[in-house]
This record gives sequence, structure tokens and C-alpha cells, in this order.
Amino acid sequence: MTRRKHYHVYVVELSKDVLLNARFMRSNPNYLHGKPCVYVGMTGLDPDVRFDKHKAGIQANRFVQEFGLRLVPELYTLYNPLTYDEAKSLEVELGIDLREGGYGVWQA
Repeated sequence: MTRRKHYHVYVVELSKDVLLNARFMRSNPNYLHGKPCVYVGMTGLDPDVRFDKHKAGIQANRFVQEFGLRLVPELYTLYNPLTYDEAKSLEVELGIDLREGGYGVWQA
């Protein structure tokens, strides 16, 4: 049985105000000044719907709810759709890659 590919990884740009949060900064010791701050997640929903739910406080990540500005599709659309296992793995890999590029990254 082939697994249905209906999961997505997604990236949300966060406001630079997130840099004032000590917990975020502790998680990003190699952040390069001027690089974007982002949240990387995965979902079985369309990323637009998931972002709206974050902003509305529905199963929301605190950083996205408070600091989320917009989706950054240029960082994720080439990967989607995925199986659950692919999305789970890629979420971690994408976060690592962005951190290595100097981004400030939050993952749940």
C-alpha cells in the first residue's frame, strides 16, 4: 500500500522582535545579524490554513502566534507534498540547514 502524500513542511517568517526572547536566542547561538528568523513546521493541512490556525491561537506555536509575519513558500514548496515520514524528517533537516545558514530558527 502506497502512503498518500498529503503532508507539507512550511516556513513562517518571524518578526525581528523574536530576537528579544531569551529562549529563542539560546536556541540560536550562531544566529547571524541580519538573517531572517523563521519557524519550521509540518502539517497535514495546506500551509496557508495551518498558518491561519497558528495566528488564531488554534493548536498554535507561541512564537508563530506572537511573531509570525508570513509564509515563506520559496523555502519549502519544492518539497511538498510528502508522506508523514518524509515530512517529519525534512522538517528537522530544513531547520538544521537554515540554522547552518545563519537563520534564527524555531521548531516545535
